[in-house]
Amino acid sequence: MLIKELDFGTPIRVSDQTVTLTIDGEQVTVPQGTSVMAASTQRGVKIPKLCATDSLESFGSCRMCLVEIEGRRGTPASCTTPAEDGMVVRTQTERLQKLRRGVMELYISDHPLDCLTCAANGDCELQDTAGEVGLRAVRYGEGANHLKDAKDESNPYFTYDPSKCIVCYRCVRACEEVQGTFALTASGRGFDSRIASGPTDFLTSECVSCGACVQACPTATLIEKSVIAEGQPEHSKVTTCAYCGVGCSFKAEMRGEQLVRMVPYKQGQANEGHSCVKGRFAYGYATHKDRKTKPMIRERITDPWREVSWDEAIAHTASEFKRIQSKYGRESVGAISSSRCTNEEVFVLQKLVRAALRNNNIDTCARVCHSPTGYGLSVTLGTSAGTQDFKSVDEADVILVIGANPTDAHPVFGSRMKKRLRQGAKLIVIDPRAIDLVRSPHVQAAHHLQLLPGTNVAVVNALAHVIVTEGLLREDYIAARCDRDAFESWARFIALEQNSPEYSEQFTGVPAAELRKAARLYASVKNAAIYYGLGVTEHSQGSTTVMALANLAMATGNIGHVGAGVNPLRGQNNVQGSCDMGSFPHELPGYRHVGNDEVRGAFETRWGLKLDDEPGLRIPNMFDEALGGHFKGLFVHGEDIAQSDPNTNHVSAALKNMECVVVQDLFLNETAKFAHVFLPGASFLEKDGTFTNAERRINRVRKVMTPLSGKDEWAAICELSTALGYPMAYNHPSEIMDEIAALTPTFAGVSYSKLDEMGSVQWPCNEASPEGTPMMHVERFVNGAGKFMLTEYVPTSERSGPRFPLILTTGRILSQYNVGAQTRRTENSAWHPEDVLEIHPFDAEQRGILDGELVSVASRAGDVALRAKISERMQPGVVYTTFHHPGSGANVVTTENSDWATNCPEYKVTAVEVRRTNSLSDWQRRNAHEDVALRLLEGANAAE
Repeated sequence: MLIKELDFGTPIRVSDQTVTLTIDGEQVTVPQGTSVMAASTQRGVKIPKLCATDSLESFGSCRMCLVEIEGRRGTPASCTTPAEDGMVVRTQTERLQKLRRGVMELYISDHPLDCLTCAANGDCELQDTAGEVGLRAVRYGEGANHLKDAKDESNPYFTYDPSKCIVCYRCVRACEEVQGTFALTASGRGFDSRIASGPTDFLTSECVSCGACVQACPTATLIEKSVIAEGQPEHSKVTTCAYCGVGCSFKAEMRGEQLVRMVPYKQGQANEGHSCVKGRFAYGYATHKDRKTKPMIRERITDPWREVSWDEAIAHTASEFKRIQSKYGRESVGAISSSRCTNEEVFVLQKLVRAALRNNNIDTCARVCHSPTGYGLSVTLGTSAGTQDFKSVDEADVILVIGANPTDAHPVFGSRMKKRLRQGAKLIVIDPRAIDLVRSPHVQAAHHLQLLPGTNVAVVNALAHVIVTEGLLREDYIAARCDRDAFESWARFIALEQNSPEYSEQFTGVPAAELRKAARLYASVKNAAIYYGLGVTEHSQGSTTVMALANLAMATGNIGHVGAGVNPLRGQNNVQGSCDMGSFPHELPGYRHVGNDEVRGAFETRWGLKLDDEPGLRIPNMFDEALGGHFKGLFVHGEDIAQSDPNTNHVSAALKNMECVVVQDLFLNETAKFAHVFLPGASFLEKDGTFTNAERRINRVRKVMTPLSGKDEWAAICELSTALGYPMAYNHPSEIMDEIAALTPTFAGVSYSKLDEMGSVQWPCNEASPEGTPMMHVERFVNGAGKFMLTEYVPTSERSGPRFPLILTTGRILSQYNVGAQTRRTENSAWHPEDVLEIHPFDAEQRGILDGELVSVASRAGDVALRAKISERMQPGVVYTTFHHPGSGANVVTTENSDWATNCPEYKVTAVEVRRTNSLSDWQRRNAHEDVALRLLEGANAAE
């Protein structure tokens, strides 16, 4: 059956004060500030409405929700009338019925009477409300109307039909209040009023296709094209989005095993009913024609693939891994897990490596994104995760965003942040690029510290220098909560002239006066929150910057209370979870070192064998050992290392040197070009399990369709383990979670029954915190006392110079996701069909580059061709691109430089030169099978 969520009409208020009123003869007690409409709904009495919905503030325009209140004249709108103590309300009288019926008659007189053939038939509030008020006929004859207004079908996911619009403004208000884009407006007045997406159509407007307007629309004016094509869904399940680290909950609405639409779930504690274009609409990849659903093997990577049974594929893989280990040694094979897979899948893969392959050669794609978060927060605060829940930002007075672009990479949280900024919070942005948050409708950063890539540590140290030398420290907090010796050592270091804004300006390019103002702003308020992303971690000093941010927060007392904290915005849906599950070669689940005898002993007892106590190989070590001839077998689970990892040529050479590469994925990705075995994977719609989002929230993933491959991914891994000689079998992923809980203290209280009951929980969830932990370090730090760390700025070895005078930095864009394997196979490519190079007008003019021209981007590692996009978002000397399209080959040019502590690659700093060209790079010509490369090639040939 379909999950129908109750709509209270106006937002639910929270207050310590209550009021009691009488509605239709019965008393009801509600929090102060609750509307009469919401109070009535709570009592079980539905008042007709059209312009009201509980995701938006009350508006009072439709005049359907009129009520009578004793002692008041007229018939006030229940949505805009607050409930008061002693109020007596009548919602159903003959007078009200007559008024409502008359208003509805006016609406219907200018509305198509095509209910039986309308796509919204059965799911239309206008239709339902007409029935509620008893409308049976329309007295008004023909006259002026809007029935022939043309549709706007430009958006690939939904249609706008103005002939069905009742101008309730819900879509406009949703775009403003929920999304914060302000892309929709009402043009004209009176009868001429119409909703407009600015001067253009929906596709080319500022609309970001989050779906908030579609969700808010009470008619078929804005409706999903999938509903038009497939009809109304008949059952639904709640599951979790498999894109970014926000972890939005959705109702997957189905007809049989056909997914009709994804609807954001209001009870979802991470997204509270909001969504973005990816989670809401970009699910078509799950059933795309490119999906591979049969296991395949081949002897050499130059051979064609041969489809085989699951049994043969697993037996062949096990035989090859055994052969390799027999010939080259136990350490010659390993695995890479994925942050896109469930906790349960990641757990069984690391268990396979440790128990079946008998080594610790397990690493995760988190290595190349957020491994510095784990290290930096662990040594300073005592735990490898962010400190707050997303709701905490609602109380922040100052928000510092560094190395993150929330509106593109974490758009649902970005919308929440923008709402807080519109309410008056101040914003500091530290980024080489002018991201949208610097200036967008009703949002403007108080300070944009436009630093040079690679100088994060110098900037954060300079902020701390101002706080220390100007006496802005929270001495009471530091004395009570932090290691005194570590603080005093840090304070002496940070007060040195080398950390001053004036001295660091020569490295950072940030004016000292502006930096000082930003530091004073951050330290001057009660609640200051830090949010950071890959622009912090993907540097040679990524771990140092994370520690510097923790230092900054501790120095100002901004950890352990609402509205504050140090919060990593995780890039993929389960980056946090993949780290929690023991995917690093030196750590067992729960971030406990493999060398710890007591911890290792618990796993040995449970698993029935001795485990290796020495850390295994990290991803870059695997590549180096492969080129050295010592590492010969690799299981790559749900990750495309040949596209996502730096210095593509180096990765490709390493993969070519292996004797058995196994890829388990949805598609034959770039890594599969080097594979000898391909095992088909399952999309999130075909999985049972859990994801853990950026706020440590463990969410259920529920299977809504049968795996196209006929097998669950966790089951395939268990069967491979059994074939390797270590039997591993579970009846359901819930049993895997039970084992995780038994072995991992922070998950000790987690179970599927608890998740089903509570919706989600945030770890730690154990005997001390049975309902989870929304906020960390409230009374004390996990490690007892917060530890300040010395964070010396060490310039990256990657320098610009005469040959490579520009610095390339990389990032993501709203419509595409990571390496694009999913989103490129959806209509999202309508917005971003290829990666482009953003370049400042000054740099473009110096090189004679025009907007849209093909340019060569060359570094010390390689070169690629991209189209130029001249943009003042950039500063002179810095260029920017994304890495969503394999045909672009952006990571061909990135270097092997990495973080000193974790080997996280330095994607954000690559010295390059850019020049006009009329040809693709050699690498792109060899890989011109992708649409993007072919399109670039056609343009280059035309130029020739």
